[in-house]
Amino acid sequence: MNMSPQENSPNSPRKPLQVRQLKIDLSQGFSRHWLGGDAFRTHLYNAQSYSFPLGEQYFIDSVRAALPMLKDEQLKEEIKGFIGQEASHRHIHMQYNQQLDAQGLSYFLEGYVAWRIRTAAMLSVQSNLAITMAYEHFTAIFADGVLSEPCWIGDAEEPLKTLWTWHSIEETEHKSVAFDSYLALGGGYFRRIAWFLYVSMLFSVDTTVQTMHCLYKDGQLFKPKTWWQALRYCLRPRGLLWFSLPHVLAYFNPGFQPWERKNLHLTEQWLVEQSNTYREIGKPAQI
Repeated sequence: MNMSPQENSPNSPRKPLQVRQLKIDLSQGFSRHWLGGDAFRTHLYNAQSYSFPLGEQYFIDSVRAALPMLKDEQLKEEIKGFIGQEASHRHIHMQYNQQLDAQGLSYFLEGYVAWRIRTAAMLSVQSNLAITMAYEHFTAIFADGVLSEPCWIGDAEEPLKTLWTWHSIEETEHKSVAFDSYLALGGGYFRRIAWFLYVSMLFSVDTTVQTMHCLYKDGQLFKPKTWWQALRYCLRPRGLLWFSLPHVLAYFNPGFQPWERKNLHLTEQWLVEQSNTYREIGKPAQI
C-alpha cells in the first residue's frame, strides 16, 4: 500500500535533541516499594526498567542501520541525538537494575528477549524500524502519563521520581524519530500496523509476566491488597488503561503522526526547575 500524502508528511517539531546525564546516585539503593508504598505500581515500573538495557540497545541499532540510507541531514542529526539519549537511558537503568537484583528480584525474561532481538537481525531495516517505532509509541504513551497525570508517580520517592521524570521527558522529545525514519525509507501502513499488532502482544505479555515475577519474588503476588492496587491504578479515571487506550487506537489511523499529541510543554518547566539534577552533554563522537 502506498502512503497517503498525510502519512508521508512528518509532523515533528524538528527540535534538536539534547543528550543529558542524570546526576543521581543509585549506589545506596532505594526502598523496596518506592512508589508510594504501592507494590503493584512499584513492580510495574521495575519491570519496565528491567527491559530497557536490552530494548533500548535494539532501538539504537535499528535507527543506526537506517542512517546510511537517509538523505535528510536534519533527520540524521535527530537520529544521533536519539542514540545519545537512549544510550544514557541504558546506562542509568543498568544501575537501577543492579539495585533491583540486590533486593532479590531478577529479569525473568532476559534470555527470551535477547533471543528475540538476535532473530530480528534477519529482518529488513524497515521492519526493525517498524518494531522500534511501535515500542516507542508505547513508551511515549507511558511517558505522557508520567508527565501529565499526578496519580502515576506523584508519590514516588527520590531519586527514582527524578529518574522516571527525566526518562519520560526524553522519550517525549524523541518520540517521532523512528517514525520519521521509517517514512523517509518509504515504509507503508500495512507493515506499520502488522508490526504494531505483534509488538502490542509482546509488550502486554512481557510487562505482565515480568511484573508478576517481581511481585512473586517480593512475596506480594497473592495478597488481595496487591490486586486492589492493580485494579485501582489500571481502571481509575486517568489511570493506565483509560489514559492509554485512545493513544493506542490512534496508531491505527492511516494518517497517524506521533506529534498529533503536542505535549512538549510537559517537559519544559521541569527542565528549567530541575536543571541541577542533570548535565547536558554532547552527542557521542562516533555513531
